[in-house]
Amino acid sequence: MPNVKVFNMAGEAVGTMVLSDMIFGAEINAAVLHAAVRAYLLNQRQGTQSTLTRTEVSGGGRKPWRQKGTGRARQGSTRSPQWTHGGIALGPKPRSYRTDMNKKTKRVALFSALSAKVAEGKLIIVDEIKCAEYKTKTMVNMLKALGAENRTLVVLPEVNPYTIKSCANIERVETCLSSTINVYEILKADKLVITAAAVKKLEEVYA
Repeated sequence: MPNVKVFNMAGEAVGTMVLSDMIFGAEINAAVLHAAVRAYLLNQRQGTQSTLTRTEVSGGGRKPWRQKGTGRARQGSTRSPQWTHGGIALGPKPRSYRTDMNKKTKRVALFSALSAKVAEGKLIIVDEIKCAEYKTKTMVNMLKALGAENRTLVVLPEVNPYTIKSCANIERVETCLSSTINVYEILKADKLVITAAAVKKLEEVYA
């Protein structure tokens, strides 16, 4: 079972925590991770892009010139795709990009992502994040003390508006709840800062 140090907000080691082997010590499955990231990104797409076909653009109701005898190519409308201001041929239309993964595969992907962070030494456990006011400087100092100054994901056990708002102004720092954490956000972050309470919640739900 992985044994990870626990730090306080000042960056001082205050103990250790034994993590669940099933969640934080799982075998890393690259194929499932790829599938999970692809599914997440596809599901973010709105699919509302739309172009006008020759039947939808205005004008072009009259044949521009007679069929024969002009020496020019026959044309039925000035809104054909080859004309300026004509319709778009084979352009995008509204569609759904949604794709689903079954629950077991999602779990394998989540465990793989968390295990990868532990294996790389990029998972930082904090005993508690105390933020009783909207103070960006408090969070900046904490992240600096923990060595998480690059792209960081802060995982909380429950909604704390002070912590969330204080992190919102920091570039490349995002927050999420242990109940809504996803594979894409974990892999995108250089460091994963998670509270001890959030780790316990993850283990209660999945282990």
